[in-house]
Amino acid sequence: MIYAENILLCIAAPLLLSLLFVRGQAKHYVLAFAAGMVACLLAAYVTGFLRLLIAWEETDVRIFLSPVVEELVKLLPLLILLLLAEPGDDTLLLLAVALGTGFATFENCCSLLGSGEISLSFVLIRGLAVGVMHIVSVAALSLGIIAARRLQALSLPALVGAFSLSVVFHGLYNLLVSVPGVPSYVGFCLPVLAAAGIYHPLRRLYARENQSPSRQQATGDGASGTPPPTTDFRL
Repeated sequence: MIYAENILLCIAAPLLLSLLFVRGQAKHYVLAFAAGMVACLLAAYVTGFLRLLIAWEETDVRIFLSPVVEELVKLLPLLILLLLAEPGDDTLLLLAVALGTGFATFENCCSLLGSGEISLSFVLIRGLAVGVMHIVSVAALSLGIIAARRLQALSLPALVGAFSLSVVFHGLYNLLVSVPGVPSYVGFCLPVLAAAGIYHPLRRLYARENQSPSRQQATGDGASGTPPPTTDFRL
């Protein structure tokens, strides 16, 4: 029998030890990655408990319940970060992507180890569909928070709206892949297409950050003539 807690300990132990040898944004990425794995385990606990409580079938749980619980546990660390600190846009997005990557990695490991005999197609689907879906959903959630903050409209309605979009995307994916045939193929392609769709605005965000006067002055490109630092931990 595969115990998810054992898998978490095996993956998290070397990650946490690596914190002794990294610094800056690399350390933040590792911490957010580990937090994503813990969030995945927490989501499994909550979903399993609610499934027993409301006695839903497996298909209904995957379409209606799992997206809400999983996106909520991915949102909570971002909310805690926003309350305790005021991270920059690039830092918030970096931590969100790391959180989604950790969530997807832990879920895929548990799925592969618990499936027994697996095929190459199953591995590709888990990696390029399910894994990318978790990263895209939390990245889109962080982009919504960034947009609301730049418009000075970061409030409870804005957070609920961004959270709702990520839940709808997650639930739509689960709905499509639950139907055999063409709908499942569309669902498998949906995360990759969504990732390609948010790539362009993401690059524009980084371009604006790098071209901002404050960033240029901080990196020595302004009138001060200070040479730029040799090490940059930005994403």
